[in-house]
Amino acid sequence: MSDASDKSSSNWKVWILPGLVVFGLVLAVWQPIGTEALLYWGEQIGTSWWFLVLVMVAIAVLFTFGLPGSFGLWLVAPFNHPVLSTILLVIASTAGALGAYRFAGHLGRDWKPSGGSGKVVDVLEQRGDLLTLMAMRMLPGFPHSVINFASGVLRLPLTVFVAATVVGLTIKWGIYATAIHGIADAVEAGDAVNFGTIVPLFVLVALTLTGAWVRRRITTDSTGEGG
Repeated sequence: MSDASDKSSSNWKVWILPGLVVFGLVLAVWQPIGTEALLYWGEQIGTSWWFLVLVMVAIAVLFTFGLPGSFGLWLVAPFNHPVLSTILLVIASTAGALGAYRFAGHLGRDWKPSGGSGKVVDVLEQRGDLLTLMAMRMLPGFPHSVINFASGVLRLPLTVFVAATVVGLTIKWGIYATAIHGIADAVEAGDAVNFGTIVPLFVLVALTLTGAWVRRRITTDSTGEGG
């Protein structure tokens, strides 16, 4: 029953990004508010120091308690330079990861997720090294909350945990921020999407496919071992 619920939860999450894309296309055609006005408001608010601090605190708090904080990417990346966006997102995500690591340490072995999340925990229990943690951080498909809590419960070395978090998320957030910022710039300037904008999108697709393949291998291998 738990496996079925975990799969159903993953299934609806897969449709979030396509749903946002469709929603964005509908808004682009309907345009209840002019694109220029939206971008102007976004730039005025999205580049304000108080707004960026607020978003960073929200990301850190949400990640600390195992809640989705990746939404902050969409509030920061479109309006700020990719380098700045990446730095801010990595700082906030790492702070949240450390909070979750400490928080999960008090849960002990009572925290036992099921389904795909449980398989991730099993892998980290058997092989919680720097490269494995880094790959999970960098590849889409591995929930950050599970990685954070599992690392805390298993008491993986803190230095390894932090290093993998910083390096993996720098690569991941860097690619995401570059792609989103490039698209926002193209829309604002009224230009067609150029080669520089397309490359990060291809990298995102490659990472997504790789993440799906790795997660499927993990699930298959764990199931095989258990059988």
